[in-house]
Amino acid sequence: MKTPLFFLKMIPALVALTLGGCSGKNDVAAPAAPATASSAPVSAASAPVAPVTVTTVRALRRDFPVLLKASGSVTPLASVEVKAQVTSVVTQVHFKEGQFVKAGDLLFTLDSRTDEANVAKARAQLAKDQAALADARRQFERAKQLLAQNFISQGALDSNQAQVDAQLATVAADQAAIDAARVALSFDRIVAKKSGRAGAVNVFPGSAVQANLTTLVTLTQLDPIAVAYSLPQRNLPGALSALQAGGAPVMATLPDGGGSYNGRLQFVDNAVDPNSGTVKVKAVFDNREGKLWPGAFVEVTQTAKTIKDAVVVPQAALIQGARGTVVYVVEEGKAVLKPVQLIDAQVNEAAVTGVKAGDAIVLDGRQNLRPGTPVVERAKAPAGDSTPKTKTAEP
Repeated sequence: MKTPLFFLKMIPALVALTLGGCSGKNDVAAPAAPATASSAPVSAASAPVAPVTVTTVRALRRDFPVLLKASGSVTPLASVEVKAQVTSVVTQVHFKEGQFVKAGDLLFTLDSRTDEANVAKARAQLAKDQAALADARRQFERAKQLLAQNFISQGALDSNQAQVDAQLATVAADQAAIDAARVALSFDRIVAKKSGRAGAVNVFPGSAVQANLTTLVTLTQLDPIAVAYSLPQRNLPGALSALQAGGAPVMATLPDGGGSYNGRLQFVDNAVDPNSGTVKVKAVFDNREGKLWPGAFVEVTQTAKTIKDAVVVPQAALIQGARGTVVYVVEEGKAVLKPVQLIDAQVNEAAVTGVKAGDAIVLDGRQNLRPGTPVVERAKAPAGDSTPKTKTAEP
């Protein structure tokens, strides 16, 4: 019996249907259940950021001095080598080495016997010539009487007048000779021309000295005293302006804790050294206590200029980056990154633009911040209280 063609074509479909029923799986996938809020995964971007604890300081508005540092040395305003002005022998020394002397104090006495004899000789010559002048005047008076009686001529009277005039000149020369002898005699008493400290004494009683060659002692002025140092050429205009205004404040600091002393700029040299590109300057200091000693090395700090009404922040708050200098400012409880322009920096402070006076500048903890990070400001503990206190900045 032959199978009909229709049933032969249906056999594959029946076999597939039978196998599908035996496996227990459906060909059509069930629709997915809707996701709930509790079952959805939380992304890292939407996770809450923990606040960062920081210390802040307020930006201040005030005058900001620009300081210039240099190395200098203490130099006396005056140092005088005392020398004899006549060749003689020292008879007495009236002071001790290292003694402070005042202007007019007697320092040395030289052998004055020769000069005293010269003064006496000049006085004797003056007396002789004064007697001759008196005689010439008497002769002149007689000649006038004789001329009135026509016993002599007018020419004879004129001769007597010439003798009187000549004797007057001689007496004047004698007086000048006495003055010169007195000056030479005064050189035998050597006095201090300025106040200062005496150095080593190079001669003693009995020592022979030569005029203007032998240095007897050196007197050094210690109060006031100067500090000499050099400034770069770029600071020359500011130094000249300060000098015209009465001198810029200068502070000299001795090494090894020797102390600091305040003075004022007094001198700027008239030329720039072409080899170093610097100009020599000098500041003057009161030295009543004698702490600044000639030749001592000091560190000099000079106020080159003053920036008026500058916004000042701590240098430690500045962050140097590839795009320049920035600071973190706390605004509404979050860290805000602000670019600033550095005008000048001195010691631990910096004058900047880009922030306002009163802004809360992040000092400690800035390394953990990112723009927009919530922050907790840590307040400074009062003096004597070591317990840290915090206050939370409200967002």
